[in-house]
Amino acid sequence: MDVRARAARVLSRLADHRGSLGEHLRPHRQAPEYGLLQEICFGVCRHHQTLDFLLGQLLERPMRERDSDLKYLLLGALYQLRELAVPDYAVIDQTVKAAGQLRKQWSKPLANAVLRNYQRRQTDLIEALERQPETVRLNHPAWLTEAIRADWPQDWRTVLERSNDRPPMSLRVNRLRTSREEAMERLQQAGLDCVAGEFAQSAIYLAEPRPVNEIPGFADGLLSVQDEASQLAPAVLGPEPGARLLDACAAPGGKTCHLLESQPGAASCLALDRNASRSEMIRQNLKRLGLEAELAVADAADLSAWWDGSGFDNILLDAPCSATGVIRRHPDIKLLLRPDDVERHGETQFSLLAALWPCLKPGGRLLYTTCSVLRRENEQVVSRFLAAAGDAKTVPITADWGIECAHGKQLLPGGANGPDGFYFCLLRKS
Repeated sequence: MDVRARAARVLSRLADHRGSLGEHLRPHRQAPEYGLLQEICFGVCRHHQTLDFLLGQLLERPMRERDSDLKYLLLGALYQLRELAVPDYAVIDQTVKAAGQLRKQWSKPLANAVLRNYQRRQTDLIEALERQPETVRLNHPAWLTEAIRADWPQDWRTVLERSNDRPPMSLRVNRLRTSREEAMERLQQAGLDCVAGEFAQSAIYLAEPRPVNEIPGFADGLLSVQDEASQLAPAVLGPEPGARLLDACAAPGGKTCHLLESQPGAASCLALDRNASRSEMIRQNLKRLGLEAELAVADAADLSAWWDGSGFDNILLDAPCSATGVIRRHPDIKLLLRPDDVERHGETQFSLLAALWPCLKPGGRLLYTTCSVLRRENEQVVSRFLAAAGDAKTVPITADWGIECAHGKQLLPGGANGPDGFYFCLLRKS
């Protein structure tokens, strides 16, 4: 099957809320033209509102629901015509052929007409697009646009624009075994341009993404792939020698490993996650980096399933969330996320905080983080928890990055060499 037809079927299933884009793409990773398949799928998700508007202008009537695959075939073609350096004639020819492979022979003339009509009307269509609401031009669902605007009235447009960018590839230096300067020199000698991160002392940005097997030092445990924002967690939590550590939602293990790299004198570290297959990724990362931690597969909120009653000095809770701070990495969030998902996440986050708090020793510190930019999942959850707990206080984060919130600090999505959107709040038990 042509790569364009495969992309159409992947996107059609995604739009029907059957799994994530990553799950749908995983079986195709060894297929020919996987790069183009991924590019089309990510691109359609990233530019969905704009492409959907343009297609609506080119059709006499809306597509039937049962022809969702054809709709996404045409959206993919429009994305290629607008954004990729593929000759127009090749896009049109292959898209028409792919329509037949979707078992819709009747649609081949339609596909040809729509795409050739787009070629003729580009100027008029661009002018029409400029007159559309900002939610269409900035390629985010209306409800999410309004939510971000309400939470960040000075920054909302920048948040949306940066969420539409291609994400940078950022690395974490294992400073137990090398310095950032040495790692950057090794990368540059291999022909990989890179710059140091601005906030985390372990962060390096590559000028161009590369497969990990092409990154010198990765296989040897000198480097890991991790966004700069999440690399800040160990410094904020500040575990001391002899500390007993818990990473409560640990998979795939980046923060667990970084905690151990940052504090090799920790007495112990328990990495907990409810997903068995993702927990295996923690084990693999620990092995590659030469680190040791105890692993447990369990729901962090179900203490009876994993806790032995011994308190922890430091707990990292990177809570499940809407992931609105990492849309540039996962643009399918725009198609999948719904307003009630945010409310559901807020309840889960509060429940996890409340469940884990008894596991923290008096005087201990818990770092609550999310990769969300929505206050309902961040400071509002913390505010509710502080009112309920009685023995919890926030600890100021004195670092010179981020936006000061009522509780904690927020990083908004950065630029080409900037971090993802991420929230931090440090709590101490009295």
